[in-house]
Amino acid sequence: MDKITIVRYDAAQRVLWDDFVENARNATFLFKRDYMDYHADRFADCSLLAWSGGKLLAVLPADLSRDGILRSHGGLTYGGWILPKAHLDGTDLLEIFETAVEYCRGAGISGISYKPLPYIYAIYPSQEDIYALFRLGGAIDCVNLSSAVDLLNPRPFNTLQRRLLRKAGSLPFAPKVESSPMEGDYDVAPFWNMLADCLDQRHDARPVHSLEELQMLRDRFPSEIRIFMVRDDVGIPAAGVCVFESAMVAHCQYICTTARGRSLNLLPFLFDYLINRAYAKSDGPASDSAEISFPRKYSPRYFDFGTSNEEAGRILNAGLHRQKSSFGATGVAYPRYFIPVTSPLS
Repeated sequence: MDKITIVRYDAAQRVLWDDFVENARNATFLFKRDYMDYHADRFADCSLLAWSGGKLLAVLPADLSRDGILRSHGGLTYGGWILPKAHLDGTDLLEIFETAVEYCRGAGISGISYKPLPYIYAIYPSQEDIYALFRLGGAIDCVNLSSAVDLLNPRPFNTLQRRLLRKAGSLPFAPKVESSPMEGDYDVAPFWNMLADCLDQRHDARPVHSLEELQMLRDRFPSEIRIFMVRDDVGIPAAGVCVFESAMVAHCQYICTTARGRSLNLLPFLFDYLINRAYAKSDGPASDSAEISFPRKYSPRYFDFGTSNEEAGRILNAGLHRQKSSFGATGVAYPRYFIPVTSPLS
C-alpha cells in the first residue's frame, strides 16, 4: 500500500463522502451528511478521510470538542472508521489508525474519543478497529448497554408481556398499527407531541430532536425513519415507536405511550406487531411473519431497543432495561474508548 494520508473533511467532499458511506460494509444513514450536518451549529465537524495512492480507504465521522479532543461525532450514538466492502484488512486499518494518531498529534489534538460501531449494525464483520484500539493503548471509558432481538431466532416475550398482550387482544375494539410511508409527506407532530408529553410526565425530559428537526430528518430519510402508532378507542394516538432502519438493524429511537395507551396495553401490542410480524424474518419461527402491511427498504437482522443508561454508562436504569428484556431482547454493548495523543507511538 502507498503512504497513507489523513485529511480533514470539507463540504466540497460531500458527494464523495456520501457515496463511500452508501457502499460501505459498516455504515448506516446516520453517517450521511444530510443527517450529520443537521446539527452542525452544535458540533465542530472534524471528520477525517484516509487516502492512499489517490484512493479513499476509510472515513471517520468526528467532531472536535472544546477541550481539544477528537470525538466520534458527538451527535451520533455510535461511529468508528467506515470501511469499504473489500480490499481493506486489519493490517491496513491499524496503519490508518496509527497515521490518524500522528495527524492528531500534529494538529494539537490531545486525545481521541472513539465509539466503534456495535457489531449488530455491520453488514460484514468489521471489528478491525477493536484490535487497532488495543494496539494503540485505547482504554474503555464508557459502556452503554442496549437490548436487541435477533429476528432470525427471536426469544418469546416474558410471562407478564404475554399476559398483557392477551388483554390487548380482547379489547372491545381492534387496535391497528399505522406506519409512515416510505415517500411523500408525513406529519410527525402527532407522534412528537405524544413523545414530548410522555417524556415530560414520566422522566422530566425532552426529546433529543425538536419537532422541526425530526420532521426535517424524516423528510430527508423517509425510507429509514419510520413512525408506527396505535390509537386508542376514541382515535387518539396512544402508543408509538420511531424506528431508525438500516440494512441490519431496526433501532427504536423513541418509544412513547399515553396513560390511556398503557391502560389498554397497546405498547405490547405494538411491539408484538413489529417484532413478530412487520420485521419478522420469513424463514424464522415468528408467527404470522408473512403479514407485512407496510413496505420497507431493508430486511434487518436485529430489532434494537436502544440503551438504558445514564451518566456515561455508570448507571443502568434497571426498570427500563428489564422492560426491554421482557420483549425477548438480550444485551449489546455500546463501548467508547479513549486514546491519549501525547507522545510518539512506540
